[in-house]
Amino acid sequence: MRFSALCPHTGSPAANDHLKKQIQWLLFFRVFFLSLMLGSSVLLQAKTPSIFLPPLHYLAYFIAGVYLFTILSALVLRMIQCYSRFGYLQITIDTFLVTLLVFSTGGSQSVFTVVYFFPIVMGAFMLFRRGSLLFATLSSLLFGSLLLVEYGGHASLLVRAYPSQLVDFRILLHYFTIHSLTFFLVAILSSMLSTRLQKTEAELFQTVTNYDRLSFLYKQIFDDINTGIITIAADKRITSFNRAAEHITGYSAGEMLGQTISRSFPGLETALARDERRHMATIPRKNGESIPVGYSCSRLNTQDDNENGYVYTLQDLSQIKKMEAQVQQAEKMATIGEMAAGIAHELRNPLAAISGAVQLLDKETQANSLNKRLFDIIIRESDRLDATIHEFLLFSKPVNPEKEWFSLHALAREALETLSQDPAWDTALTLDLEISPDLDCWGDPQLIWQVLLNLVANSANACRNIEKARILLRAEETTAWNKETPEAAIVLEIVDNGHGVEEQIRGRIFEPFFTTRETGTGLGLAIVRQIVHSHDGEISLRACQPQGTIFSVSLPLP
Repeated sequence: MRFSALCPHTGSPAANDHLKKQIQWLLFFRVFFLSLMLGSSVLLQAKTPSIFLPPLHYLAYFIAGVYLFTILSALVLRMIQCYSRFGYLQITIDTFLVTLLVFSTGGSQSVFTVVYFFPIVMGAFMLFRRGSLLFATLSSLLFGSLLLVEYGGHASLLVRAYPSQLVDFRILLHYFTIHSLTFFLVAILSSMLSTRLQKTEAELFQTVTNYDRLSFLYKQIFDDINTGIITIAADKRITSFNRAAEHITGYSAGEMLGQTISRSFPGLETALARDERRHMATIPRKNGESIPVGYSCSRLNTQDDNENGYVYTLQDLSQIKKMEAQVQQAEKMATIGEMAAGIAHELRNPLAAISGAVQLLDKETQANSLNKRLFDIIIRESDRLDATIHEFLLFSKPVNPEKEWFSLHALAREALETLSQDPAWDTALTLDLEISPDLDCWGDPQLIWQVLLNLVANSANACRNIEKARILLRAEETTAWNKETPEAAIVLEIVDNGHGVEEQIRGRIFEPFFTTRETGTGLGLAIVRQIVHSHDGEISLRACQPQGTIFSVSLPLP
């Protein structure tokens, strides 16, 4: 049977642990004081007996029994869970043991009567007011019973040579009244002391708990905040260095504690000389590089002016400086782009005039003459330059898609029919379409149509001189998880079995003006990526087995 069944009002784990420790102290003091009192009494009257003591072998039996009982109690204490009832039991047995000791050493004349204070005081400290009053009552009853046995003349029957017998009932009442009042006085005083001690311990425990919680919170804030914090004492030596400061500077806190701020980071010391709140400086990192930081410095005021220090808050400005440089570069490139677009637009008119004039001259030139061949070169290159300017203007123009729902199957079929009408189209090329007629896409139909034209045309150029050349258009709706949120998208793939793209140049094919074809402008795939990104989508390229490429376009759905 579990001991917890006998203790329905078991306290909190902390209270039970505290009571267990008190019971352990009770067992220790029982053995210690018993051995000390009896041992000193035997030694002091070894030559001239002054108090009544039973024979030494009876004392030895009594002490051995108390030792054995204490050892058994200590073993049982490890197995029980109801420490409150166990404490009541131990103190009750102690009260009976004290009564036996008092009776054996002279009863009303015993010098060990004060030992009754031990169970009363322990009851107060372990079980508070209820325990102290309970054991004061029990001590009074047992001591009164002892006096009655002595008054009736029965003490000498139990213990030979009993020192005295009570013959006057008024003396008995006197002894009983004085000792009982003393017992209850000790009980009241000890319970008041234990109650105050309990209250003080509870307040101290709460204060320590609040302090530990506040200290832990301060440490967490100090370590986890992404702003570097450095504190220095009045002698300018570093006293604390948080984790963000370690990340910014590259130094660990162990390396910096005790160092002077002027030696470690001389750029930060200017804040101590000037009354400014926000500063910028360049400080060295552990790896030797210098980084820009923004910082502020505040004075730490304490009661002792000699212990006043300062606290620095740091922020790494490296990324902000890089972003500022990138913004400036982007603004510069935007200005250049606007100028280039204007120049390209202005070039189209004279280019059209040159091309028209050459075409008129070409009509009046003989078929096999040298001028005829030169005019053909001028016309071909003029058309190529006009196509480049057209795509450049298309690339430089901001893309603002007007999104709507449309049938991706119908749009893809229309794009394939448009390409097949081109006179330069390879009629031997097979075009397959694997897109469900029920699949709808969210985007700008004109821009997505432009994406399909460019990607299919690019795949067709890669399939030239390939036997059984084939281009496949397929699409499906997929769902991906982003931060526990499902996101649906249409994934469109253009698959061909052409010559493929070499691995070393795959990362550059979407760059403007990068091309591997002599007649290419290098802007087709750059325009495709620009359109896809304007739809918040992604485009990628991967190899197809055994040969060819796969362009994959992902367009998110609302």
